[in-house]
Formats: sequence, structure tokens, C-alpha cells
Amino acid sequence: VQLQASGGGLVQAGGSLSLSCAASGRTFSSYVLGWFRQAPGKEREFVAVIDWSGTTTEYAASVKDRFTASRDNTKNTVYLQMNMLKPEDTATYYCAAGSRWAYSGRWNRRDFGYWGQGTQVTVSS
Repeated sequence: VQLQASGGGLVQAGGSLSLSCAASGRTFSSYVLGWFRQAPGKEREFVAVIDWSGTTTEYAASVKDRFTASRDNTKNTVYLQMNMLKPEDTATYYCAAGSRWAYSGRWNRRDFGYWGQGTQVTVSS
């Protein structure tokens, strides 16, 4: 599967942005989809994940109650709605696809075999 993220930009603190990630291929619904982010000088970190049908989501503690992941399997697209943005949310955001659910609740890069190219989100204070 090939992934293409979009929707990043510059926003003031407290504002909102919606990211999209479009996927190619006819097996989109067979993938668990995740969002990660990487700030300059930092490691890529888990943000959110959504299961195959879109009924179950998990979030990093730092974004819980502010970010919402969703997916539309008819459009081969996964979304990340980001509200109440903070300057520390500034990063390049990546979407990723994997085949397994981490029932431990601990997500890392190795759970995902396919990655999009990233989209920049900058939050000004």
C-alpha cells in the first residue's frame, strides 16, 4: 500500500487542523492505520491508531481528548482531526499502515510496515 499525507500547515495555538492520508490499493480495510510525528532533533513518536473497521482508536497521552483519528474505507482515507493545538504539537506528521493490532497498547514504529511521506504541522504561540 502507498500512503500520501496532506493537510498540514501553520496554525496558532488553540486552533485546529485536519490531516488526511490517502492510500492506494484495494486492501485498505485490511490495515491498521497509525499516525506518528517527529519534531526536529527528536525520535518519531506514536500519536494515534485506528483499527480495521474504525471502531477502536488509541491515542498517546499527550494528544488524548484533543486529537481524533477516523477512517473511511470507501475512500481509502484515514484522518486525524487535531484540536486545541499547542506549540509542542509542532512536528512532521506521518501516516502508517500495519497488519496487526498491538493488544499490549504500546505502539512503536515496528508495528507499521508502510509509511507516507509526512506533512508539516507548525503551531505558533
